[in-house]
Amino acid sequence: MFQSDEFRKAKLATSITFFINGFSVGNFVSRIPDFKSVLDISNGVLGASLLCGSIGVLSALRPASRNSAKYGSGPVTKYSALTLALAVPLVGLLFNLPWFVFSLFIYGVLSSIHDLSMNAHAAALEKTAGKRLLSTFHAMWSLGGLSGGAVGGLIASTNISIRTHALAVGLVIFVIAFITRNWFLTAAADQHLFEKNEKRKTPRKLAILGLLGLCAALGEGAAADWGGVLARETFDSTPFMSSLPYVFFAFTMVSGRLSGDFLAHKFGAIRLITWSGLISGVGLTSGLLIGNIYGVIFGWFLFGIGLSTVIPIMISATGSLVNEKYSGQVSAAEGVALVTGVAYFGFVLGPPLIGFLSDLLTLRWAMLVPAALAILFGLSAKKVLS
Repeated sequence: MFQSDEFRKAKLATSITFFINGFSVGNFVSRIPDFKSVLDISNGVLGASLLCGSIGVLSALRPASRNSAKYGSGPVTKYSALTLALAVPLVGLLFNLPWFVFSLFIYGVLSSIHDLSMNAHAAALEKTAGKRLLSTFHAMWSLGGLSGGAVGGLIASTNISIRTHALAVGLVIFVIAFITRNWFLTAAADQHLFEKNEKRKTPRKLAILGLLGLCAALGEGAAADWGGVLARETFDSTPFMSSLPYVFFAFTMVSGRLSGDFLAHKFGAIRLITWSGLISGVGLTSGLLIGNIYGVIFGWFLFGIGLSTVIPIMISATGSLVNEKYSGQVSAAEGVALVTGVAYFGFVLGPPLIGFLSDLLTLRWAMLVPAALAILFGLSAKKVLS
């Protein structure tokens, strides 16, 4: 196993990179109610504004993937971390609504470049080490998100302005990115040299992997956004009890990801994804059928356990698949970008889809959709991953 100082430094830098990406998102989410209040906008306008951030994420995936392949994921991760540090204060300036929309789009673009390049670099580290690492890296993202949300929530409860908060977060990210800038693997680790006018057909199997990841991402987005609403409005729970479904979900996401690499190595990716889908789908369904706040907490707990490893295992499988079967046809960075891009669309699609279905079916029964999708990707894992 490759364990040189260069590898250990790159592994640490990548762990830190995943953490600061999640930390920036957690802090951002914690101030969303304040964005709405300061700008004095409706829920509909706020939703449309936030969608611009998602559009920025999706629009950057293809050029970011090509640049990660062309220049190497290490250098792109290094520079994109520095630009992410500038994007956070940009949103915090909050001059007016047009600026808010513009800054969210820029934040989405820069966050996407950073997210993609760090996942591609994680895949390169897996190839170098010859063992699974991605689930642990994604656990660091979840820890960063939880930490950012906690810090942001604490700051939001004080008189500290959004601008000062955003500037402080940006400064923290910049300092960390500057310290770790030379710790990543060199460009040669996964650099792909493109020939002029090179045209290649992307393997269909990568798109299918992305669709399975989309099913999981849709569930993650729906669970994060609608658990508290379901507890409060359907089962008349207290604010504290209403927060518990997401708390248990987030806890199991972190715990599952910390153990995901070990479980994938011990039982294999196919068996892990199969059981993950069944546990999350059947668990959420059972919780919804129980029909009280304790059922919701139980369902979100099992849903988090099942979903925790799916996206990192999909990205890991993509890197292995490209290196083993499609080398020369598509680069690892491009394969990771395709799977990540398709999967991450689930985060955009999930919350509004559940909201629309809840108007037709009630929120309780609308949540059966992500449960069914979880069972679907569990049953499809053997055919797709083998």
